[in-house]
Amino acid sequence: MPQNDKMLLERLIQHNVDFVVIGGVCGVLHGVALVTFDLDICCRFSRVNLRRIEAAVKDLHPQHRLTANKLPLELTDELCDSLKNIYLKTDLGILDCLGEVAGLGNYDQVRARSILHKMSYGEFPILSLEALIAAKEATGREKDLYAVRLLRALPPRN
Repeated sequence: MPQNDKMLLERLIQHNVDFVVIGGVCGVLHGVALVTFDLDICCRFSRVNLRRIEAAVKDLHPQHRLTANKLPLELTDELCDSLKNIYLKTDLGILDCLGEVAGLGNYDQVRARSILHKMSYGEFPILSLEALIAAKEATGREKDLYAVRLLRALPPRN
């Protein structure tokens, strides 16, 4: 199934997940024409929030996409306490959940540098343009530095 960021975001909103959209989707929401093949979020890695993520994707056959044997997402309290990131493949596409963002810090620091974005299906936080540029510069991959050039070329917003 192709990537369906809208439906993934709707589910995160419906399940009251504490998250901020980061990465390529965030760039697209700021107005850059980027191709992205996943939804990257920074989220609070608490037991409660991780259980909300689990509930949001439970019926989408979530699998840990970076494990050799593609294990299903099955959280325990012990696992919740040890996780730093979760990289999932679901029936609606890829959802990468990060506990911190390069150049910005942990969830609370990322959330402090976010803005609310309104869509027809709800409001959710995304990185501010300046924070997104800082994160992509800190990552330093070629595709991120290309995105930085596009982001810096955006016209000023009122």
